[in-house]
Amino acid sequence: MTHLPVLPILVPLFAGALALLLERRGIRTQRAIAALGTVALLGVVGLLLYRVSGGEVAVYLLGDWPARLGIAVVADRLSVLMLVAGNLLAVACLLYACAGWDKRAPHFHALFQFQLMGLNGAFLTGDVFNLFVFFEVMLIASYGLLLSGGRDERMRAGLHYVAFNIAASTLFLIALGLIYGLLGTLNMAELALRIGQLPPDSARLVQAAGGLLLVVFCAKAALLPMYFWLPDTYTRAPAAVAALFAIMTKVGLYAVLRVGTLLFGAQAGALAGFAWDGLLYLGLATLLLAAFGVLAAVRLRTLVAYLILVSAATLFIAFSLDSEKAIGAGLYYLVHSSLVGAALFLIADLVCRRRGASGDRMDLIAPMPEKTALGLLFLVAAVSVAGLPPLSGFLGKASLMQAVPEGRVALVWSVLLLSSLMVLVGLARAGSRIFWRVDDVSELAPAPIRRIEYGAVTVLLALGVGMAVKAQPVMAYAQAAARQLMAPVDAIDHIRGTAPQKRSPSP
Repeated sequence: MTHLPVLPILVPLFAGALALLLERRGIRTQRAIAALGTVALLGVVGLLLYRVSGGEVAVYLLGDWPARLGIAVVADRLSVLMLVAGNLLAVACLLYACAGWDKRAPHFHALFQFQLMGLNGAFLTGDVFNLFVFFEVMLIASYGLLLSGGRDERMRAGLHYVAFNIAASTLFLIALGLIYGLLGTLNMAELALRIGQLPPDSARLVQAAGGLLLVVFCAKAALLPMYFWLPDTYTRAPAAVAALFAIMTKVGLYAVLRVGTLLFGAQAGALAGFAWDGLLYLGLATLLLAAFGVLAAVRLRTLVAYLILVSAATLFIAFSLDSEKAIGAGLYYLVHSSLVGAALFLIADLVCRRRGASGDRMDLIAPMPEKTALGLLFLVAAVSVAGLPPLSGFLGKASLMQAVPEGRVALVWSVLLLSSLMVLVGLARAGSRIFWRVDDVSELAPAPIRRIEYGAVTVLLALGVGMAVKAQPVMAYAQAAARQLMAPVDAIDHIRGTAPQKRSPSP
């Protein structure tokens, strides 16, 4: 149990390395390694969830160096919630890819494990430099997954994605250099302490450096005006990869939330909450534009990509309200939107294959065999993502609307309700064109669908339905995570070593 917090990073690292080492043994060996690694990772995450559910902050100091000098891995309720969401999503994506697509993608299983390593590390790291490191691990793996077996439009979108993220990473390094030069540390707990003790004449410089950091995180989370890369990239990505990418925008949101509450929370003095108002209005604008994108989409995959943008904008609104109830509702909505968004990417791929030459173009009438099963899956996903009762999307949005403070009710409610109506209209139009229109006489060559692919989609939707059935304990955990996040003094003490903690043994 001492080494438990670092295992979500080490398990996919070793699984990916083993997959590379035994790559010539064939696809079955690759799949077996990936399955064992993913199951082991789920077990580790489950143990971590049990450990932190009571409020413990688990700190692991690599090499037993003090946190201000070495690398700290920190597991609390928020980071473990993100681990649970990401790794449940990974199981379904792996199942879907193992139906046959993984044969066409060189090094798929190794890259998949390395991306999980980057995701898990970003959620668990206790300092902003290692956040940068894990961002890069995650992004480099995503470059390989996105470009695997691609040509033409996917290669173009992939190269734009690579160029955008390299520029963002360069800005990230500049921000880290400024922060280290001003404060002398990059450990989050130490930064929180030193920012609160800043003299007034230094506060502006730190605010500028922190602003650069937030720009990077908002770019990776696709906030207006830095969201233009997302729809085309997610539309062109392979289905299993796009489904896993549904959690990647949430990494940027997680970083915004973590930095905003820990470094610029109530204990930050003059810098407390300096960016939340701006993020709120940008989130509202992003939500409206993303909803217009849902209405304007002529391809089902593009529509789903804009739905990912809708969920990210909704989360920016929830987090920027800077209250315990709003953040708790946002965390519940984060898990829901990741699962349902991933399911919709997989459904869009199945629809595209069954319609043959017509693909996912919603403006074309085409016959599609086996409409019933796909239609039911699409209906459940659409009801959930549109925020209709009784599924988890409705519960998340209703909780968020109840948490809006009085002075902002009119603005936030109007944008949330209008965008939900636009999303509902866009989904209803897509469903009617694809599943209800009379078949045409166009010649098609529909591809078969395997049971494991239906199973992967069903797993994701079942998890979403389970969030509605078990809404009380899930929402209670999310609210507890928000409460812990809004009162970070205990976490700061644990990381800095001023509270009793278990340290890793020296190597």
